Amino acid sequence: MAKKEKSEDLILLDQIKEGNKEAFEQLVRKYETKVFHLAMRFTRNEEDAEEVLQDVFTTLHRKLDLFQGKSAFSSWLYRIVVNAAFMKLRKRRQKPTVHLEDLAPLTRQQALDGEEIFANHVDSYAQTQELKEVLRNAVERLPDQYRAVFILRDVNGFSNQEASEVLGLSVPAIKSRLHRSRLMLRKKLQRYYLEFTGKAQLPPEIAESLAGA
Repeated sequence: MAKKEKSEDLILLDQIKEGNKEAFEQLVRKYETKVFHLAMRFTRNEEDAEEVLQDVFTTLHRKLDLFQGKSAFSSWLYRIVVNAAFMKLRKRRQKPTVHLEDLAPLTRQQALDGEEIFANHVDSYAQTQELKEVLRNAVERLPDQYRAVFILRDVNGFSNQEASEVLGLSVPAIKSRLHRSRLMLRKKLQRYYLEFTGKAQLPPEIAESLAGA
C-alpha cells in the first residue's frame, strides 16, 4: 500500500512540475487534513494550525524541486510541517483563537476527532483531570527536539523508522530522544503527584507508560 501511495504522489509531483494546477490542488486535498492534525499536535491552537497549514503548502509549492525522492514524499512533507509549527510557536505563544468554523465541514470534524484522539492518549497516561493538565503542560514545555519525537511517536503513532525519516535522524537517535522525553515527563508528573498526594511513586500504569522507549 505504501509503495502505491508513493507512486501516486510522484505522479502528481511530475504533473505539478509540468504546470498542472489541478494536480497541486489534488495533492493539497490529499494531505491537508493530515497536515492540520499534525500542526494541531504541536501548536495546540486552531488559528496557529491553520496558518501552519497555509505556510506548509506555500513552502511546498515554492520548494517542490528540492524533493529528491530519497524518502517517501509524506515524510518530506511532515518535516516541513514540524519546522513550520516550531517557527510559529517561536513567534506566537499561548494565544488561543478559534476559527474552526472557517474550515470545510469534513476537515473541521476530522480536526475535532483528532483532538479527541489526543485526549484519549493523555487519558492513557493520567487518570485524573489534574494529571492530564499537568501532562499537557509538560509536553508543551519539552525542548523542541524531544517534543517533536514524543508527539510523532507517542501521540501520532509514527514508527521509529517513520519518525526518523520525518526528522532526519537515525532510528537510535529517535529511540534515545523518546526515552529522554518520557523520563522528563515522568519526572514532572512525579513532582506533581508527590506534592498533591504525598506519595513518592506514580501509579504503576502511569510509570509503565512513561518507562523506557
